[in-house]
Amino acid sequence: MTITYTIQEKYSTLTKSEKKIADYILSSGEKIVYNTMSDIREATNVGDGTIIRFCQKIGFSGFSDLKIAIAKEDFSKHQEEAQPSDLFDKRTKTINNALKTTNQLLDSEKLKQAVQFITDAHQIYIFGVGSSGNSGNDLEAMFLRVGVQSRAIIDPHFQAQVASLLTEKDLVIGFSLSGRTKDTYDSLNIAKKNKAKVIAITNYQLSPIAQLADIVLQTAIEEFLDGASLAGKISQLYLCDLLIQSYEIENNVDSIELRETVLRSILDKSLD
Repeated sequence: MTITYTIQEKYSTLTKSEKKIADYILSSGEKIVYNTMSDIREATNVGDGTIIRFCQKIGFSGFSDLKIAIAKEDFSKHQEEAQPSDLFDKRTKTINNALKTTNQLLDSEKLKQAVQFITDAHQIYIFGVGSSGNSGNDLEAMFLRVGVQSRAIIDPHFQAQVASLLTEKDLVIGFSLSGRTKDTYDSLNIAKKNKAKVIAITNYQLSPIAQLADIVLQTAIEEFLDGASLAGKISQLYLCDLLIQSYEIENNVDSIELRETVLRSILDKSLD
């Protein structure tokens, strides 16, 4: 039984306010998974209690459980539609679409401003947790390629400690596909209160993390149930690569000499 069918079946038992929620969810489809309770409140003009009661009436403990059920239903539908024979084409298309859409969302002026922040920064820190933390580690390594020292921190407690010591001369780059990762938000919020510059690499311009940032570089991957997907990772790394390449160009970095220096240090560690 689909969520749509369940809502329609229970529709006559709902109050007037609950029907507003039902109508909103039915009209939004699977995109509802990217909404928060605040979004629902604003769109329907109802309270949190009404949202919870609505979810319970249709068989869920709360709004998060409802979103997960909708995401699972949509994910399963796409899985059933995919045949083993077109698996490679499907994954290639997903990755290509992520890159294409990320490129379409790119604001060249924001990218240029981000490069200027990097150039001017006294210290650069990179915050992220989980898969986004891994992207932060990748960006740290990419910065070394152009002679920029930064530090990726993926432990939320260390993030908070570092953020508390930052100043207006420092820069923090925060990764979060959803833009709602609480640990990352809390750490960036501390950094912002200390007047550090903040660049957010995230999916949603109106997300809490994006609202904290001085500059938002927007990723483009809508996979609620698969946020650590390869497509999401590639979308993040594509923006990282553009940052590095733009930094090289704007600062006339002799990247060949730097790469030779790094290569020689690595070759010295190779066994004969």
